[in-house]
Formats: sequence, structure tokens, C-alpha cells
Amino acid sequence: MINASLKTLSLALASKKISSVELTQLFLDRIERLNPTLNAFVTVDAEKSLNFARAADARIAAGNAGLLTGIPIAQKDIFCAEGWLTTCGSKMLANFVSPYDATVIRKMHSEAGMVSLGKTNMDEFAMGSSNETSFFGPVRNPWDTERVPGGSSGGSAAAVAARLAPAATGTDTGGSIRQPAALCNLTGLKPTYGVVSRYGMIAFASSLDQGGPMAASAEDCALLLNTMVGFDERDSTSLERPAEDYTLNLEKPLNGLRIGLPKEFFGEGCDAGVMAAVRAAIAEYEKLGATTVEVSLPNSHLSVPAYYVIAPAEASSNLSRFDGVRYGFRAEDYGNLDDMYMKSRAQGFGAEVKRRIMIGAYVLSHGYYDAYYLQAQRIRRLIANDFVEAFKVCDVIMGPTSPSTAFKLGEKAADPVQMYLSDIYTIAVNLAGLPGMSVPCGFAGGLPVGLQLIGNYFAEAQLLNAAHRYQLATDWHQQRPGGLA
Repeated sequence: MINASLKTLSLALASKKISSVELTQLFLDRIERLNPTLNAFVTVDAEKSLNFARAADARIAAGNAGLLTGIPIAQKDIFCAEGWLTTCGSKMLANFVSPYDATVIRKMHSEAGMVSLGKTNMDEFAMGSSNETSFFGPVRNPWDTERVPGGSSGGSAAAVAARLAPAATGTDTGGSIRQPAALCNLTGLKPTYGVVSRYGMIAFASSLDQGGPMAASAEDCALLLNTMVGFDERDSTSLERPAEDYTLNLEKPLNGLRIGLPKEFFGEGCDAGVMAAVRAAIAEYEKLGATTVEVSLPNSHLSVPAYYVIAPAEASSNLSRFDGVRYGFRAEDYGNLDDMYMKSRAQGFGAEVKRRIMIGAYVLSHGYYDAYYLQAQRIRRLIANDFVEAFKVCDVIMGPTSPSTAFKLGEKAADPVQMYLSDIYTIAVNLAGLPGMSVPCGFAGGLPVGLQLIGNYFAEAQLLNAAHRYQLATDWHQQRPGGLA
């Protein structure tokens, strides 16, 4: 059962081959055994999880179960969950117990009847590409525990890759679902901005953040996305759209699918082994009936500098609420109110968070707003327009998810710019608000490689169909890291 798909687990629960309590205990036992090595979970409460499982079993017995009722899931520690520690990987919130559920959590718990196994480790306030900025220490990649799992959703990625959980939630501000999915041999989907509610998802950069699923396969992600989406009046950026079943067209043949290959993604800067795996995956798509066409995203090279103006600017505003007054960390010794603010924030935030707050405050300051922030927003529009033009001649854009496989722990920690470039292929998708996903497409030097699929607005179903058909033809997504049996 540890390696079973969500559909298989659903059938086993429905047929009473296993109970949710038994299934949950299997994963809790595995977490207890492997998490000390991987550091994927920061909070586990077995009694809470088993209570969810007992409630799920009761729903199944009463005939009120949904497709995912009773299935365990790991929750990224950026989602508020009532009665659970919600830390965002930060000392600032290390003791914060949420009084309410995020909409994503509520949909999974109350509506779908899923079972939360715990909260997963993450880069502090989702700021990072390696999961090394967490106050609770780095997460280790199950494929090589001396390497990073990617970030910021590295705990979720490591948990699913090591089968500490069959699936997990993640969030993606500049690649934080797709990049760790690529580095851990998972399927991860970042939906169109506004499709998944951000209510209760602690904000990093409000115009970029988006929650999404992480799992072994596209089919699993489709099942999870069905649960996660929906209009939420409590989120001002939530989009009101007709309900959609993302599993409906998974089996549709790919004949006639037009794949756009951006020339900017296939030049220098990507490891040879990664590029070879990506090209082999595209060749497989051609065997499945798809055609390729070269497209151009001429402003994509500006995505990293634009992102690292816009995201810190929004972060500096969002994180101003953490002042030591109402909740969160408060310094013990201070002279007056201003001193308390300064010491609480200086001691409560880590180096990367403080770096981005300072950058954000600078680019929003008088005399620099026009030169930096406004200019970055103009570039953002140019980047979005590039995608609009590309989608006139293609249906899906493909390329590498990450320019390299998982790098060694500490390898880029002292060089923020090199760390930021880890997201060079993913950031433009967030700036444009498009859906994107990463699917396993092979290995380079024994480490996983991810293929990135980018769709037009609200084309999640098409991306999932393309990913699913590819996964039916290959077995990369079924391979598991060794040494963790």
C-alpha cells in the first residue's frame, strides 16, 4: 500500500481491504522511522491524524465517502490548520497554533474527508530554492541525502518521494512546487493564479503565490486538484469559474498536440544530462502523435531580475504584520515599543527573509519605486505578452524545469544569485499567472530530471492529459529512491 496510487488506495478503502486507520498508521510508522534522516515533517500529531482516519472510516461505513475519503496527505506548513502548529519554517511562528483552517485544508478535511499526516518542512516563509533556509534545518533529498530536495516545498517533495505520504500540498511563488518535484522525481502542478484559494495560506508574494498538488503521477494530481479548486469569497483574488473534472480527459490521445519549444530554454545554462533527458522526453511525445514548433519568449531572460524586485516588494509588505505584538515571536529584552519591533524581527527572521524584506523596502521607497518596482511590473507585462503570442501557434510549452539536478547541501548557500538562478525556467510562469507542471522524465548522474509543461490560462486539464499520456508510455514516475525500503 505504501507505493499505491490514490485511485488504488481509494478502491482498497471502499472495498474494506484496509481501513483508513490502518493506512494512516502505516504512514505514521514510516514517518517515525525515516523522518529523523530526511527532516521532511516539522509537526506530526499521530492522535490528530488517527482521529481524522476514524472519522473517515465512519463516513465510508455510512456510505457518505468521496473518492479521496480516508486517504492520508501531507500539508505544507504554510497552510493554516486549526489546532496544528503552523510555522512557515520560521522562528517567528515556531509556537503559533492556527485557530482556523485554510480553505485548501478545509476542502481536504471537511469536504473530501482526507487525513492530514502532519505539516511539512519548508524554506522560511517560502523564500528559497533548496529548503535550507528553514529554522528547523534543511530537508534532505531521498535520492541522495547529501543533496537538497529543492524548495520551498522541499518537505512535501521529500515526504512523497520517500513515501512518507502518498501525496502532499505545496505552494508555488516562483517554482516552489515544480522545482522540488523535478529534483525528487515527482509530478507537481502549479495551477492558474486564482484557481486555488489563497485564504489561510500565509502570504509571501500575494500576486504570485498559488497552492497546488504534489504526487507520484498526473492522475493523482488531477484527483487532488478536483478537491482543491473552487471560488472562495474570502479570497479577493479567487476566480469564479464553472466546476471542472480534471480526470475527465486524462486518457485523450495526443494526436495533433502542438508543443512549443522556446529557443531561450534550449541554449546555454542547462546541464547536458538534464537537456538530454528533456529532449528524449520530447521525442517520446512525438511518438505519441504530438508535433513540435519553435517559439520565442524574448523577455524570459528578464524574469529573474523582475521577480526579485516584485516578490521582495510584496514580501516586505506582507511580513510587516510579524511585529511581536499580536502573535508570533517576541524578543525577551527590549527598552520600548520600537526596540521591541526591531529586536523581535531581527531575532525572529532568518537571513534570507531579512535580505528580501530589505530589498523590498528599498524598491518601494520614495525615489526608487519608479526605477525598480514600476519597471519590473512593466517587464512582467512583456513576459505575459510573450506567452500570449507563443500560444497562438502551440498548445503546450515544454522545456527543463530546473537547469540542474539536485545540488549538494550548502553548495549554493553562500551565493544568493546562484540560488536564485535555480528557478530561471519557472519564474516567468508565475509572473504571467499561467499554469505549469513538472513531470519526471529521466535521470542524469543517477538523479531525477523534470520536464516542465506550461499551459495557457485555465489549461490545467490539457497539461494533466499530456502528462498522463506520457506517464502511460514511460515509467520514470514509478521509480523510487533506493535505501528507504
